[in-house]
Amino acid sequence: MYYRSTRGAKGSVTASEAILKGLAEDGGLYVPEDFPRLPGSLKELSELDYRELARRILSCYLTDFTEEELRDCVGSAYNERNFDDPKIAPLRKLEGDFLLEIFHGRTLAFKDMALSILPYLMKKSAEKTGLREKLVILTATSGDTGKAAMEGFSDVEGTEIIVFYPKDGVSAFQELQMRVQRGRNTHVAALLGNFDDAQSGVKRLFSDSAWRKKLRERGIVLSSANSINIGRLLPQLVYYIYSYGRLLSLGEIREGEEINVSVPTGNFGNILAAYFAKRMGLPIRKLLCASNENRVLTDFFESGVYDRRRSFLRTSSPSMDILISSNLERLLYHLTGDTAMVRHWMKNLAEEGRYDCGVSMIQRMQNYFWADWADDAKTKAAIKEVYHAHRYVMDPHTAVAWAVAHAYQRRTDDRRPMVVVSTASPYKFNDSVLSALGVETEGRDCFALLKELAARNEAPVPSGLAALQGAAVLHEGVCRREEMAEEVRRFAARK
Repeated sequence: MYYRSTRGAKGSVTASEAILKGLAEDGGLYVPEDFPRLPGSLKELSELDYRELARRILSCYLTDFTEEELRDCVGSAYNERNFDDPKIAPLRKLEGDFLLEIFHGRTLAFKDMALSILPYLMKKSAEKTGLREKLVILTATSGDTGKAAMEGFSDVEGTEIIVFYPKDGVSAFQELQMRVQRGRNTHVAALLGNFDDAQSGVKRLFSDSAWRKKLRERGIVLSSANSINIGRLLPQLVYYIYSYGRLLSLGEIREGEEINVSVPTGNFGNILAAYFAKRMGLPIRKLLCASNENRVLTDFFESGVYDRRRSFLRTSSPSMDILISSNLERLLYHLTGDTAMVRHWMKNLAEEGRYDCGVSMIQRMQNYFWADWADDAKTKAAIKEVYHAHRYVMDPHTAVAWAVAHAYQRRTDDRRPMVVVSTASPYKFNDSVLSALGVETEGRDCFALLKELAARNEAPVPSGLAALQGAAVLHEGVCRREEMAEEVRRFAARK
């Protein structure tokens, strides 16, 4: 299996080369040259535990890794030290719907599912390619990726990790998790702007070949832990295939029966992984792209016009407060196979703030996707409804996906089994969740709210959040977008 750029750069690279590079030299994203079939029948795969399933799925894509290397990476990532549930991604039934809980890792968000294994994949990739330079992981985060990436790469020999997050654009706990992060090789800076500013700034640095050449001369090579890195995206396929296997094992579906999946979506990586799984043969009927009030993706799937020229809204689901969904570029490539057209669209997005895919693309996209959005009022209503009906507490991002799933069922009368992807612990968003439940939160300390929510939630307070109280703040950097390059140079050059 080889990988090529969505924008048409000549030549293909191996999986390990794609993982180390992060972004292609022409600014495009690496994509597999084709989609392999599932490595076994659905029944056979349903009988595997998460670790063995992950090894099998990844072996289809990471073909320059040996079976032993993949087994080592998977075993190092998915274990009791990193996840508090032996199933890794448990499936919970709430009447006719199912919640896929992918927040049981160290940082209590779905980013742990891929970022627990990415450092091991990168280390093996560096060995395979003979990399001798220091590897600097450059990452933008809308809230969860930053902490999960730092947790995964903390004190990993031969690496440094630098994270930029939007100041005032993440939850109190998300920010605190990052600012207290330990590790000699970790660095965090709050960016004066929003997530799109951070993400576009990181992409600009990757695309600056002259600047990267200077870093290389100093013994520094850049890579990314964002989902623009194919090594971050591929491990996310596993939990969709695993959830189908759980439904099959529990007798909720028959082998080959189609399901629907609702995914809270911002940067389009999580739902793209579900699309990859579908292209491999997983029986998914519709992929529900659930957005918050920053509804750029909903508008795109309905009109074929992607337009980021709109007000950026801060919502109760901050990890989805995104107007430039990077991984959408991969979908455009897979639906057209036309690198020149993808390059043209991305150029228009960068220079004009919009691009128009045309009417024919709408039908192609709608063969796979259904899109809708939920504002904060609908998000709060979903949290309240589920709590009162099931005594189950969900976070705002999951609530967006829940609201969109039920809107889809009402409008289409499609009653296939629905898997709603639950992407974060509600404890990371105490103020929003408690507010939805009618509790006054204004001016209250985040740790007081933690205890307040614990009194209403059957799941105990995660030890990782409780331990934040009194933890020393180790990162206090703040910068502007034009200062990002200097911030990277200063930190990466440390001995």
